[in-house]
Amino acid sequence: MSGLVNALVIVAVAALVIVRQFRASRIDADRRWWLLPGILAVIALREPDLLDTRHQTASALVLGAEVTVGLAMGAAWAWTTRIWVEPDGAVWNKSTRASAAVWAVGIGLRAGLFAIGALLGVHQHSSALMLGLAATLLIRSGILIWRTQSLGQASAHATAYGDHLPRSAWKERV
Repeated sequence: MSGLVNALVIVAVAALVIVRQFRASRIDADRRWWLLPGILAVIALREPDLLDTRHQTASALVLGAEVTVGLAMGAAWAWTTRIWVEPDGAVWNKSTRASAAVWAVGIGLRAGLFAIGALLGVHQHSSALMLGLAATLLIRSGILIWRTQSLGQASAHATAYGDHLPRSAWKERV
């Protein structure tokens, strides 16, 4: 896949994720939560230019840092997401202001990694960014599913992160 197509896929997925994260959405633990991150990872790993052939060690280090930032960002995003159980037993989630801060810091770190790679002379491709985004989405979804399953065992009256935040009057089903 060309770099332009990869960049368009990255922008489309990131825009979709960012817009949807601030709307309340129902969590369905039975769905295939790993599918989109898996597809993004396969697309990224199939690219022959994932690593710069002239600077393999530096390129591998930058790629490893990109994936590490993606994993950390996904975990932080999942832990700053508010989840709650409705009286009918449905589990819902909505990102908080802290989640927006996680996104801002993550984008800043990724821009910094790109700058470091450019200083080292590493030719970076969009497939590395796509792999980092896949890691972010995979870890976030996994932690949210795990948190959702642990809510089923907890008391319905237990407090959760974000309980003090005002709830929206309506919810969208996705």
